[in-house]
Order: sequence, then structure tokens, then C-alpha cells
Amino acid sequence: MPFITGGHPTLATTAAVLPALQSAGASIVEVGIPFSDPIADGPVIAAAMHEVLESGVTLDDVFATVARVRPTVDLGIVAMVSHSIVHRTGAEAFTASAAAAGFDGLIVPDLDLDTADGLRALTDAAGLTLSPLVAPTTEGPRLERIVGLATGFVYVLARAGITGESTDLPDVAGRVEALRAMTDLPLAVGFGISTAEHVRHVTRSADAAIVGSALVRRMSGPGDVVAEAGAFIGDLARGLA
Repeated sequence: MPFITGGHPTLATTAAVLPALQSAGASIVEVGIPFSDPIADGPVIAAAMHEVLESGVTLDDVFATVARVRPTVDLGIVAMVSHSIVHRTGAEAFTASAAAAGFDGLIVPDLDLDTADGLRALTDAAGLTLSPLVAPTTEGPRLERIVGLATGFVYVLARAGITGESTDLPDVAGRVEALRAMTDLPLAVGFGISTAEHVRHVTRSADAAIVGSALVRRMSGPGDVVAEAGAFIGDLARGLA
């Protein structure tokens, strides 16, 4: 499950990379909605978002780009979006626009559990999934509440902190096993997943591996970043074999 920053390095790149990622083996692509104060993003993704905002790309631009590409791809597309953006836009308007653009769901890393039922109702009505994040330290009633809100899949953090590449194998098997006792939804693991070995290791227990910073970094350099992104995701997908 690759993550890209919407509009990075350009909107044309976003339009071109979605079919390339599908061809490379992606099942679902997360499109990060650029935000001036990223919640859990490390320096690579935060820098990409800053560049996008500095270039003048708006939320409507990202939605329009996804809408243009949607008929040409047969993969899941989910928006990673701060609740601040949803709130500022208006939750009803945001969910309606996301669905109209062709998104299949939302990942809201800073979802306010006190008001989450309202957003869950709106995503349900719009035909969107909702995936809050489950941190390694979350337990008890709060964990039950988060898992109960999720539809589509549960986003499981492999580590606490922020996104970024890692050399360590994620230790998630025990966490995944515990969560499987709580939900029938697929479990997708992210944060620090960077290599084919990581993907192979994570998917021995989880249903999906989310790769963000390692891909965004490759899309930040010179050259044909769409081809490089496709080649990288192809290498990761072969890690599933």
C-alpha cells in the first residue's frame, strides 16, 4: 500500500504515478492531502507537503487530479488527511467531495474520538471507509473504541513517533494477533516499512504493508520519478512472493 503526497512534485506526477503504481503491484494507494502542520509525518513527507503548498496546490486541485485519473485505474485510493482540513472544509462537504473525486476512504491520523461518530456517519453515507490509526501503546477501552470506528481496514503503527525509513524489522506479529481477536477487518501496518524484506516480514502476519517515506524520497529527486516509483514498488511487491 504505497503512500504518495498529492501534488508532489507536481499534479501531473500524481496523475501519472497512480497507474504506474497499480502496474507495479499496488493494491491501494494512499494520497496524502498536503497540510502545513503534518501530524505524524517525518522530515521527508513533511518537506514534500511544504513544497506542494509553496507551489500553490490546493485541496480542490488534488481532488480534481484524482477524479481525472480514477476512470483509468482499478485500485483503492484513500486520502490521508488531517482532521483539521476536514473540519475547516466542513465534514459533510469534504466527504461528499472526496467520494465524488473517486476516493474510496479516509485515513485520519488525528481523529478526535469525542466527535468521531459524526465523521463515521458521514463517511458511511458517502460510501467511504474510515481508518483511524492504532498506536503501539494504545490499549483498553481506547483501543476498542478506535478499532470499533474503523471500516475498510485498521491502520496499525509499527512503531510510535513519526513516519520515516528504518533498517529494523518491524516487530508487529504479536500486535496483529491481538487485533485479529478484536476485528474481522484487514490490518495494514505502516511507519518505518522501507524494504522488500520489511514487506515480506510484515505480511506474514498483517494483510498489507504501507510504504511512505521511502517512496516519497525517491519521488523527490531528479530524473523520471514516475518510472523510479514504479520500479521501487515493483521491487517491494516482489517481496510478497
